[in-house]
Amino acid sequence: MPKSTNYHEKLIQDLKNPLEAAVYIEVILEENNPKMLSKALKNVIEADGGVDQLSAQVKKLYNKLDQMLLEKSEIEFYSLNSLLDALGLHLAVTVKP
Repeated sequence: MPKSTNYHEKLIQDLKNPLEAAVYIEVILEENNPKMLSKALKNVIEADGGVDQLSAQVKKLYNKLDQMLLEKSEIEFYSLNSLLDALGLHLAVTVKP
């Protein structure tokens, strides 16, 4: 019997593809759940080599955003997302050229 693949390991492997990471974050954004977004960002960063691979400036921005996501149940970002939704629009995450 073949060995089963650990879900987290498979997810991290898939997120190494920038297109997969973009779709993953975009789907998570639709959930309007700060804690889910926090976890998703951690997964994408892990797939990209981990927090230690981030520059000091990016690490500082990430830590600030992560703290906001974990401390507040609704942040301004999701208010923007809700407004755009009401207008028939949505935020999109794409891969940089």
